[in-house]
Amino acid sequence: MGSDEGATNDQLLAVAVEGALDASLFSARQVAALAYAEAMTIGDVDDELFDQVKSEFTDDEIVELTGVIAWENSSARFNRALRIPSQNLWNPDQR
Repeated sequence: MGSDEGATNDQLLAVAVEGALDASLFSARQVAALAYAEAMTIGDVDDELFDQVKSEFTDDEIVELTGVIAWENSSARFNRALRIPSQNLWNPDQR
């Protein structure tokens, strides 16, 4: 998800602030994907959330989504451990 993929600054800001997912900014499919990513990153995916994801995505899409989230988490941990700073690819003031 990013501005190159059509995400608005309001959506990106909502994702950046924990607990700020506004259902009026996102589709049910996006909410499911974002909740899934958050659960994979800082917690665990419970059965209720997995059922929500399954209602929005096909099995193949779930595998791809899970792989992308896992890759991004791995990349972030790798960069953090090696003190690689943000590349500032998004500027919230740039509209």
